Amino acid sequence: MATDYDAPRKSDEEMSEDSLEELKSRRNDKTSGQVDEDEVEAAEAFELPGADLSHEELTVRVLPKQADEFTCASCFLVKHRSQLAETRGGRDYCVDCV
Repeated sequence: MATDYDAPRKSDEEMSEDSLEELKSRRNDKTSGQVDEDEVEAAEAFELPGADLSHEELTVRVLPKQADEFTCASCFLVKHRSQLAETRGGRDYCVDCV
């Protein structure tokens, strides 16, 4: 934004008067004090890191590695044999890591 350095500057008194007038006009504005309720509800749904989850139970059934699965030596994820890209030095690597 361009600044006109030749324009007369306002004094501190004039600047404080402007801000008082703005505050008075805002006081009459009825919507200025309203809180957006949707944001408040959304904020309540967030959980902070380190929150106490000791009352939570595991709802996913964990199965051991099946005969048609392997563990990638790079990403350490258990994947289906169809994702096997190659075996190097006795270690299996998935398609994503090769």
